[in-house]
Amino acid sequence: MNATTNIPAATVTDFGFWGTMQEHAPAAWAIALPTIATATRCEPEQVRAFLDSRHGRHFADDVQNGLFVGCNLKDAIDTATAKWMGWTIGRITAKETGIPRGMAYLTGFVVQVAIDEEIYV
Repeated sequence: MNATTNIPAATVTDFGFWGTMQEHAPAAWAIALPTIATATRCEPEQVRAFLDSRHGRHFADDVQNGLFVGCNLKDAIDTATAKWMGWTIGRITAKETGIPRGMAYLTGFVVQVAIDEEIYV
């Protein structure tokens, strides 16, 4: 993903990532979406769907935890991204969701939400 790529706007502002980030939402969205797209190699629209979902809310909780311990916004997002990329899909989650076992958690849920919303690239 390059700097000229348009960042899609949130479609959910009272829930998901945007709703959880509250006053930090505009700045956090502008950092998180390209950061996640780069890490997962997913398209911006797919990442938008993830951030708008309940999984995006949980991701935002991790970003908020970083802010709480004194990280700046970019570092909090980078830390949350690294954490979610470091986790892998286990046997039970694979069985429940169909996401392949061993896939990076963040990638798996970005792709899963995109499939659920029929956002194909």
